[in-house]
Amino acid sequence: MDRRESLRPNIILTTPHHVSRLRGLLLLMAGALVLAVPLRLAAADPSKTLTADLQPFVDNHTLAGAVVLVASSNRVLALEAVGYMDIAAKRPMRTDALFWIASQSKPMTAAALMMLVDEGKVKLENYLPEFKGQWLKAEGDAEHVLLKKPAHPITVRNVLSHTSGLPFSSPIEQPTLDVLPLAARVRSYAMLALEFEPDSKYQYSNAGINTAGRIIEVVSGMPYEQFMDQRLLKPLGMKDTTFWPTAKQVQRLAKSYKANAAKNGLEDTIITQLRYPLTDRGREPMPAGGLFSTAADVARFCQMMLNRGELDGKRYLSEDAVSQMTTRQTPGTVKESYGLGLSIGEGEFGHGGAYATNMTIDTQHGLVFVWMVQHADFPGDGAKSRDAFMQAAKTSFAK
Repeated sequence: MDRRESLRPNIILTTPHHVSRLRGLLLLMAGALVLAVPLRLAAADPSKTLTADLQPFVDNHTLAGAVVLVASSNRVLALEAVGYMDIAAKRPMRTDALFWIASQSKPMTAAALMMLVDEGKVKLENYLPEFKGQWLKAEGDAEHVLLKKPAHPITVRNVLSHTSGLPFSSPIEQPTLDVLPLAARVRSYAMLALEFEPDSKYQYSNAGINTAGRIIEVVSGMPYEQFMDQRLLKPLGMKDTTFWPTAKQVQRLAKSYKANAAKNGLEDTIITQLRYPLTDRGREPMPAGGLFSTAADVARFCQMMLNRGELDGKRYLSEDAVSQMTTRQTPGTVKESYGLGLSIGEGEFGHGGAYATNMTIDTQHGLVFVWMVQHADFPGDGAKSRDAFMQAAKTSFAK
């Protein structure tokens, strides 16, 4: 199926024929050369070494390895590696190691869509015709569900802020989340009943961010991944950020780990949400969590956001777009503070990934913190390793 199928400027994401065809599928399954901006690394200061606080976690086998980075708005202040990218092979972690950044893809997809908002091609309050006839779960049990019409169809703002009522994923996204074309996935979301009234709650939803990616396709007239590459990733100099790492990049891919059965050490695992081989371009791009990247590349995106949409003299987003992304959009009745594609904290914003990667933009101190690991979970006190990095980094740089 052509990923650009039914691309039309009115954000109609499917047709009645497609809905009928996909409903049958659901029922069946239910029974360049682009010059990268050079990395500016400040002179190393031995007193500001961050990995010393992480080495104990490597030594007690609760952390395989990590790459850590601290940056200001215009330069990298520290970039260090600790531990191993492959424990069995005793391959030391390297600062240019590649990681699956999973849900850190979400703010990047949101930023790409906000470019179209800046251009007046998309409005955050637009309803999505694809979802206009969607029903809402009113009440029921495992065998009987009462449906009703929602107060309004979901909006662009809803899908970016996890307030749409869409589930995490669709039943057809099996066995991995990158099997079906983006258009087919979004059609399946539109056929599901909403979990709650739009705007009333927060529920973390890959389906919502994937829908945002489909809107990019429809409005721009080009495949989502092409728009990302041409408008955001390559211009920012994110030369290693991709949905499909090359064979050469895979040689730099940090191995994934999880706690062993005894919970006292580590064992190999795989990226369970994606199909192997990872180099296979037949895998479909996943706007909500499919990107691979490096610490240096992620820092470029974070610096652009810290600079309110501008980096190295080039503007990517308006200040208003960044303001909307970094302002709480979730209802005051819920504890989760989420903007548009970003988690919002006091004086900071950012996002994590499923295998424990994380980026934090500290607006109070004008700093970026990037934490790159590849852990499905941690044994022992391994989960405290990021806290150790953040404490050491802030002690050294947040003056």
